[in-house]
Amino acid sequence: MKALLLTILTTGAVMSASAQSLTSLRWLHAPKQATVSDNKLQVQVEAGTDFWRVTHYGFIRDNGHFYYQEQAGDFMAKVKVVGHYRELYDQAGLMIRLDEKNWIKTGIEYVNGVQNMSAVVTREVSDWSVVPRQDSPPAVWLTLLRKGDYVEIQYSFDNKEFKMLRLAYFPPTPGKKVQIGLMCAAPDGKGFPVEFEDFSVMPVAKAK
Repeated sequence: MKALLLTILTTGAVMSASAQSLTSLRWLHAPKQATVSDNKLQVQVEAGTDFWRVTHYGFIRDNGHFYYQEQAGDFMAKVKVVGHYRELYDQAGLMIRLDEKNWIKTGIEYVNGVQNMSAVVTREVSDWSVVPRQDSPPAVWLTLLRKGDYVEIQYSFDNKEFKMLRLAYFPPTPGKKVQIGLMCAAPDGKGFPVEFEDFSVMPVAKAK
């Protein structure tokens, strides 16, 4: 059976496909070039894209690429990211979003010539924390646990040993779905290619 292959050209609509995982997600700010094949999303990230609110820089940008599904309750999201980062602030990873003023993005952000494990938590205004890497890992695995009123982010470079990057408040939303998915942006550079693989979102049972 041939792998399902969909090429997306500047569309924000839900893709009509029978495959469960990536092919059923939808875009916020779709790139001009993106391809979905089974469990992989390949994106040519466009220049001048970002998610940020106010802090330090004084501007609001909400035009990064975000490929997401809606999910209620507590859950664990996971993905493998392979980015070909080249220029300042090139970034890719996971994002959870309630609205334009309440969201968290995490993954790799390229700063001063090195990859950084990065997390931006936004509640009206953004904050930013990083863990610099002096090497250039070929891939990173990310997990994002959403539970109650918090999000816990962990990362790994071998899909075996995971370390916590951030524990952050995220507004509880009883009975309401949030958006969870794949984020990439190139605020200052000319753009870059990135691949996302094995994206999954699994419900998490509440503790008794």
